[in-house]
Amino acid sequence: MPQPYRIFRITAVAEAFSWAGLLVGMYLKRVAEVTDLGVWLFGRIHGALFVAYLVAALWVARTERWSLPRTLVGLAASIPPFTSLIFERWVARRRRATDEAISEMSITS
Repeated sequence: MPQPYRIFRITAVAEAFSWAGLLVGMYLKRVAEVTDLGVWLFGRIHGALFVAYLVAALWVARTERWSLPRTLVGLAASIPPFTSLIFERWVARRRRATDEAISEMSITS
């Protein structure tokens, strides 16, 4: 697996998990009114992973020559909760299909 894509996958999953932590922290702060420690901690973690995901998405978009619409969707996937994970799974399926098609072409040639 190429390095840029591997970093992209890791950051996409980590960004989704940080969303979960941030949502739990917001629940504890706003609904349960127990503590704001979760928002304080996961807000920082999520902020760093959000930026890391954007950088990784741009890096893999450049190295794999993504189209502008795919790149923009990938960047936009960082905003709604868990969408980076959905986008990463979509890209992984497309990459597998492309790799299989290339393998079949080289076998038949």
